[in-house]
Amino acid sequence: MMRTMRDIMVLGSTGSIGVQALEVIAANADRFRVVGLAAGSNRELVEAQAREHGVEHVALGAEAAAQLVRDVPCDVVLNGITGSVGLAPTLAALNAGRILALANKESLIVGGSLVTNLAAPGQIVPVDSEHSAIAQAMLAGEHHEVRRLVLTASGGPFRGRTRASLEGVTPAEALAHPTWDMGRVITTNSSTLVNKGLEVIEAHLLFDVPYDRIVVTVHPQSMVHSMVEFIDGSTIAQCSPPDMRLPISLGLDWPHRIGGVGAPLDWSTASTWTFAPLDDEAFPAVALAKRVGEAGATFPAVFNAANEQAVHAFHDGRIGYLDIVDTVRAVVDSHEPHAMTLEGVLEAELWARRTADQLIAVRS
Repeated sequence: MMRTMRDIMVLGSTGSIGVQALEVIAANADRFRVVGLAAGSNRELVEAQAREHGVEHVALGAEAAAQLVRDVPCDVVLNGITGSVGLAPTLAALNAGRILALANKESLIVGGSLVTNLAAPGQIVPVDSEHSAIAQAMLAGEHHEVRRLVLTASGGPFRGRTRASLEGVTPAEALAHPTWDMGRVITTNSSTLVNKGLEVIEAHLLFDVPYDRIVVTVHPQSMVHSMVEFIDGSTIAQCSPPDMRLPISLGLDWPHRIGGVGAPLDWSTASTWTFAPLDDEAFPAVALAKRVGEAGATFPAVFNAANEQAVHAFHDGRIGYLDIVDTVRAVVDSHEPHAMTLEGVLEAELWARRTADQLIAVRS
């Protein structure tokens, strides 16, 4: 069957998601065309990408990216920007009626109802591997037939450790992720499981499933990317070797699949996959994130912003590893919610960063 060419805008084109997206697009030139690129500050690389892919429209910075989305027609906006600065481009894409392939989880998490109320059914396609897996698995049944969402977590570099044994963790140890090669904040978040807490909030917002029906299981092999449990007792899992090109390709042309994007699992060799419950005492971030998500309003924005400040302070040697989530909890506990507007979210983030910095100064 002939498929219509899709015009793609890639935001965060110089990052890991953006670079891999451009690889997928280049390998499937009969299906995709790049019409716009945006990066944070790496002008040299984004301009080189524009020359390579024949792209006329380029932007630097989140606000310029949002304006690019408004000005240049396209079918799909892939938001691969890192951090909550991706919120304005996310809102711009939804307002413009584009399909939003969302790798920038923070914009959904901090934007909350601002984003979900704006999105038409099916307008947001998740690119996070866990949420792409859930979206794929949910095709096996109706929404009312879903009993639970099961997010898998690798467990990070400290899987199996007790809370007491994490007291002296160093920044280098926190960056030694066993599966993925990511940036400083995201890799540290994966070690504290803050990242999984953010993904729980994201899953609730994407799939409209209550928090008490979203669970996390530790799966070190990272072959099962997440699962959906149905009311008849069936559990549908999406499995593949870790490779972000697969969920990226689905984000670009959902629900259609692209041949040869990733390698399949090798069923001719013996392998063992394990699953274990999450240790909430050693890794309390997921339980805290659920509480934050249930509170709603600007609490998730505060959770995310306070964590970013604490992670940077940890890597700067100003606080210990366990202080990261402890600082986030303290900031969340002292928060009075702001109005759920773009300005209110930004004000709440600013408040959270200042408050976190004050607590960090005391801990230092």
